[in-house]
Amino acid sequence: MKFNVKGVEEGQPVPAQYAFAVPDPEQHMRFGDNRNPELRWLDAPEATQSFVVLVCDPDVPGIADDVNQEGKTLPPDMPRVDFYHWVLIDIPSDVTLIEEGEAADGVVPRGKTSGKTSKGVAGINGYTGFMAGDPDLAGTYGGYDGPCPPWNDEMIHRYTFSVFALDVETLGLEGEFTGDQVREAMQGHVLAESSVTGTYTLNPDLT
Repeated sequence: MKFNVKGVEEGQPVPAQYAFAVPDPEQHMRFGDNRNPELRWLDAPEATQSFVVLVCDPDVPGIADDVNQEGKTLPPDMPRVDFYHWVLIDIPSDVTLIEEGEAADGVVPRGKTSGKTSKGVAGINGYTGFMAGDPDLAGTYGGYDGPCPPWNDEMIHRYTFSVFALDVETLGLEGEFTGDQVREAMQGHVLAESSVTGTYTLNPDLT
């Protein structure tokens, strides 16, 4: 199965327009355009009944105490965990394109709703938990929200865009389901998959 994430090349930086945050010399970072990139796939198996799209950063610090703290840095060898930036399931089998900006066009404080969309069913992304303690930004973050790695992280983060062809029309997930729940529900149903991994950093010392 072929998969193209327009503007994102394997192993190369994710363009700034697709990021939740961009570097700022005065305050380390500021909100970015936060547009989802165009996704297009083809040559799925004939038995495909639906698709799933996941975008995952596997390099998020597992301990957040020093994240974005002045005078602190996050070493590359610290524990890391998965952080999902997009969770979309039950994409109809005749859909092979998600246009740029269709799932996100700007940062929405307190998030966007999850649930049924014209291209499938959106779960929640990692910002739902990450923003929970922020009175201005806390909320449910559904759909796509782009890269925003800690500006004091000494590791360049990876962002893997993946599409999966499944042998079922629906995974039967409802409510505020997560990327990990999708991976568990997909087990035994994946006919094919393809991915593209880009990179991103807000640390000026790494650019």
